[in-house]
Amino acid sequence: MSLVRLNIKGISYSQTQNGAYALILSEVDGERKLPIVIGAFEAQSIAIALEKEIKPPRPLTHDLFKNFADRFDVIVKQVIIHKLVDGVFYSSIICERDKIEEIIDARTSDAIALALRFKAPIFTYKNILDKAGIYLKTAPKKKKQDISKEEEAVIEELITGEDRESVSPVSTEDFSKFSIKELNEMLDQAVANENYERAAAIRDEISKRQ
Repeated sequence: MSLVRLNIKGISYSQTQNGAYALILSEVDGERKLPIVIGAFEAQSIAIALEKEIKPPRPLTHDLFKNFADRFDVIVKQVIIHKLVDGVFYSSIICERDKIEEIIDARTSDAIALALRFKAPIFTYKNILDKAGIYLKTAPKKKKQDISKEEEAVIEELITGEDRESVSPVSTEDFSKFSIKELNEMLDQAVANENYERAAAIRDEISKRQ
């Protein structure tokens, strides 16, 4: 089976289902997108690795894994989303140490969070993309990780569907009443307190206004 390389287009938060985020992967040499519903912690970890605008004062779980792997000369070479069963994606992390390759089973969100930190490529098989890939209209002149309103509407429907991982509750605090200055101050405070769930929600509100 042929492998298809994927890039991360962005992360969208569900407005109707608390704790649900959609990770959007984009086909490198094509137009299809692969949406995967993930939990709040994993979404925050991926967002931090993508944007690098939130600097945790202490290592997150995926940062700890990266530090541990670096210390013992373990390299993550690539991540492969290799199976889709009953709406759940399964992934493998391809590692190497002392020129010996190992394959480790992992949740897709964890595997991608690590791939970002190791700058490792992400792949899936063509048959999975044929089955679960969708076409989303991309708005012009938007940043790589931005998701258009049209895409968000489609993603919102998918979040309530089957292509998912288990999700956990997230903050439903309303940040719309605060100014940009207040939000930035709250963001700094949330990061200082290691409240990354709140920090991610604040960062989302700031991004909406930019």
